[in-house]
Amino acid sequence: MTTQLPKRLAFEQNSICLFVGMILLLLLLTLWPRQIYSQTVSRVGTTAATFLKIGIGGRALGMGEALSTQSRDVTAIYWNPAGLTEVNNLQVLLNHYDYIADIYYDYGAVAFSLGNSGTIGFHFAYLGMPDLERTTMLEPNGTGEMVSAWSFSSGLSYARALTDRFSIGGTFKMIQENLWHSRATGYALDIGLQYRTIFKDILIGMSISNFGTNMQLSGRDLLVQHDIDVLSEGNNSNINADLSTDKFPLPILFRVGISANITRNFMGIEGNDLIIAVDAVHPNDNFEYINTGMEYTFNDFLSLRTGYRQLFLDAAEGGFTFGFGLRLDIMNYLFVIDYAAVDFGRLDYLNKFSLMFAF
Repeated sequence: MTTQLPKRLAFEQNSICLFVGMILLLLLLTLWPRQIYSQTVSRVGTTAATFLKIGIGGRALGMGEALSTQSRDVTAIYWNPAGLTEVNNLQVLLNHYDYIADIYYDYGAVAFSLGNSGTIGFHFAYLGMPDLERTTMLEPNGTGEMVSAWSFSSGLSYARALTDRFSIGGTFKMIQENLWHSRATGYALDIGLQYRTIFKDILIGMSISNFGTNMQLSGRDLLVQHDIDVLSEGNNSNINADLSTDKFPLPILFRVGISANITRNFMGIEGNDLIIAVDAVHPNDNFEYINTGMEYTFNDFLSLRTGYRQLFLDAAEGGFTFGFGLRLDIMNYLFVIDYAAVDFGRLDYLNKFSLMFAF
């Protein structure tokens, strides 16, 4: 016992130092002075697979997407994989969103505990839209052929608590975007950390999402016939060739956040929880912004939420969010129903629901 205790303390101190170092590095990126950053040009529309930035879970959306520290269930697969260490049973998450312009988004995930060996999770996300009739310059009113477009991602997550305060997690995923007969495929990694401070319910977290390969569209739609020498006649006028499309990076998101349970830490009240959370976000295709959120839970049954997403982002389609959640214990099965109304600025509010159950 006398030899193991110093080793454990040293390990925890090293883990904390690593965590703090990564937090400081991320703060340097996310909180860069706006007068410097404003001199650069926004890179909106320069990344592939932007559906990866669509938030999931009614609780997270109701809290303004400030969930890098409060994602401590199956939704942590998306927001911060380190939060999966709080899963001590089998949890399933189901989402269906009617998104913007007739686009729909489905997300499903499952997570289960492996005991002292950690927690494992799986997810599948799908973005779809109604088929469109193909048009050409010769047939602008349509050819009668239908064109489809859809995207999906799937992946495996793993998380483990290194100490009673410090946890780490990651997700490896495959991403694919499809347009008619062409597709682009990529692979990405999410990494997350969470740290519980000496104050019981003050949490610090960070995550890096969608760090991976570039994506390039390819397929038979890009097959053309080319005359390699227009000055010569013969059999060189119908040479098969492929158009080479550009490669685009994935939408990387750096998140760092802090949250606190006000009623427990500062008021000493048990049973009713008031949580305040703030996330700073640095995307690689836009300006930095802040997400803020608040949640009040009564008797571990009813939760009321509000927040503001994409604060300080220039020309943002963000705004206030509202929502509520119900936790129902039915025959030893836990059902969690969450609702959120999310402001998309000029695109108005969207209503979003999610269902999670555990057993």
